[in-house]
Amino acid sequence: MAAMPAVKTPANIGKHEMKLVVMKFGGTSVEDAAAIGRTSAIVAGRVASGKNPVVVVSAMAKVTDHLLRAAAAAAQGDRTGALAISSRLRARHRDTSAELVKDKAAAAALVQLIDEKFDALDEVLRGLSAIRELTPRISDQIVSYGERLSSRIVAAAFCERGVAAAHIDAREIIVTDSEFQKAAALDDVIEKRATERIKPLVAQGNVPVMGGFIASNEEGLTTTLGRGGSDYTGALVGGALDAETIEIWTDVDGIMTADPRVCPDALRVRVISFEEAAELAYFGAKVLHPATILPAVRKNIPVLVLNSRNAACEGTRIISVAPHCQSPFKSIAVKRKLTIIDIVASRMLMTHGYLSKMFAVFDKHKCPVDMVSTSEVSISLTVDSNSSLPEIAADLSKMADVKYEGKKALVCMVGEDIRGQNGIAAQVFNAIRHINVRMISQGASEINMSFMIDEDDADEAVRSLHAAFFKEPDPAIFDVEARKRLSVVSGQ
Repeated sequence: MAAMPAVKTPANIGKHEMKLVVMKFGGTSVEDAAAIGRTSAIVAGRVASGKNPVVVVSAMAKVTDHLLRAAAAAAQGDRTGALAISSRLRARHRDTSAELVKDKAAAAALVQLIDEKFDALDEVLRGLSAIRELTPRISDQIVSYGERLSSRIVAAAFCERGVAAAHIDAREIIVTDSEFQKAAALDDVIEKRATERIKPLVAQGNVPVMGGFIASNEEGLTTTLGRGGSDYTGALVGGALDAETIEIWTDVDGIMTADPRVCPDALRVRVISFEEAAELAYFGAKVLHPATILPAVRKNIPVLVLNSRNAACEGTRIISVAPHCQSPFKSIAVKRKLTIIDIVASRMLMTHGYLSKMFAVFDKHKCPVDMVSTSEVSISLTVDSNSSLPEIAADLSKMADVKYEGKKALVCMVGEDIRGQNGIAAQVFNAIRHINVRMISQGASEINMSFMIDEDDADEAVRSLHAAFFKEPDPAIFDVEARKRLSVVSGQ
């Protein structure tokens, strides 16, 4: 008797049999009917090219902000104000779905679902206005409605346009601990669930669509991954499925050499390393969430940053080892709204355990430190400006003299082997010699040179540095053709 062919199960549907690509679309890529239409066309194009997309979407642009405002209003007892915000959001989602879905039965079902979700949200807001205590758990429940609704609308829009979409509640796949508002992912559980629930749908020719940012703990309670967490969801799913690539679709052409709003002649970076991208993300670059690429790094999955408004652009490719760049830097990022804390203790600094006690204060208040500089009798460090600063200063004052100064900005310049380039620091500080520099950090990283300045000087510093270091960019790494086109258009 001939041997029976092997049966394909979720566990043995392999990467070699699928061309899995996880496509995450940000809020501006699903902000209205026109944007969702563009997103549908992009996904349909991937399907037509033989790829197997898994789609992750953010809430529609600004929806999360409005939900947070509704929650805050309800917590203050303003039930009318909270429900008014919810009513406006309900109308926006209904109007968008009506533009996208013309099939009467499908449209009616979608509107009914939207109304059910908003009815449930209104009940939560009414309850919150009664108890007037906005806990992290309730906050996560409220903001989750953004992605829960957008993913349903996007899936329906795909089906309307001939893409066989299958909606999945992300909370059934992305499982976390119970740290509400900034939950940590449980990778093993996510991988098991993604294999069991997503791969079979893909094998049947479907395009799974799920919300980003939202998750659940092992008890099934809704959690979130923190603001910007939709990128992280995309990377978690990509890592769990061993995807070929992870695509982050936003409203810019990719990672740029600087913020184009500050430097109109900023260049698109064609290719960059995981390590460099992580530094930029942490130190203020808005394109990526800092944690996004961690699952991709672990699985060595390339990440593409692409523009849903300019799908023909090749974007930025983030890989484990980028090709050598002739230019000293790849990009300049700025982290604003920082505070410098100066701690002076002339007799205690060299005492055993002193630094540990100092940093224990920041740990107690869950306040991350960006930069540290020490002398014989003092420590200067920088933190995000936040409401805990008076409490932090009070605790530190028990051990030393403390003062702090806000409205600072950290400028971070990222490139390869900065530490090994003779004279590079002199070139950097010569370019900004007209700006007062408060703190400097270079030794901690081979790819990062950072310094602290007044926030009001940040834009001028970036423009001066960009003019100095991107005059003759390496065409293998940067899109110099775009600069040439810009020059022709502007008549220069």
